[in-house]
Amino acid sequence: MATLRRADVFDLFAMQNANFINLPENYIMKYYFFHAVSWPQLLSVSHDSQGKLVGYVLAKLEEDDPTDHHGHVTSVAVLRQSRKLGLASKLMNMTQHAMEEVFDADYASLHVRVTNRAAYSLYKHTLGYRIHDIDKEYYADKEDAFSMRNYFSPEKRKMKKAASGPDPPSATSEKAVAKAEEGKNSADAAPSGEAKTEEESKSQEGGGAGASSSGKKKKKR
Repeated sequence: MATLRRADVFDLFAMQNANFINLPENYIMKYYFFHAVSWPQLLSVSHDSQGKLVGYVLAKLEEDDPTDHHGHVTSVAVLRQSRKLGLASKLMNMTQHAMEEVFDADYASLHVRVTNRAAYSLYKHTLGYRIHDIDKEYYADKEDAFSMRNYFSPEKRKMKKAASGPDPPSATSEKAVAKAEEGKNSADAAPSGEAKTEEESKSQEGGGAGASSSGKKKKKR
């Protein structure tokens, strides 16, 4: 039986290891510490009955624009042997609750590969996220990403739309969604992580598809 709780600094190395195993978007330990020190309430973990970390959510608060106060999910992963148990949605709900209750965030945002149908389905059908935009060549391998948002209440959604206007027409087009759902599904896909910034990529530890040694273009968040 898995248990869920807020992460602490002693979980960070296990979180990084789970990230390396499951996702091509990887981060140096300094980046995990930065999240843990800045937004400790937004890191959630799950452990099995033997105390092994089997899932995590790494998230932060976007504070650059005072008129757009929201949380952002940097990375989500659940180990293969612990999938299909609802852990990803429980971890996400735990983190989103902290975004709203602790930081008074209006909504949560995230990016997901357009071909990651498992993650897309989780975010859309289970957690209520909607496509806000499509970021072209967002990832290191130049794959596009869906930029998705989940507003925490209808009132906040209304206020946001009144202030900023409707979402771009292309963002929620049936064509874009159909393309994602028809795309190639990665084997045993896990919820996608966040693409790296150039600075993070330059200091990347270890390999994987997201390593900066590829020299491929990376977009900043």
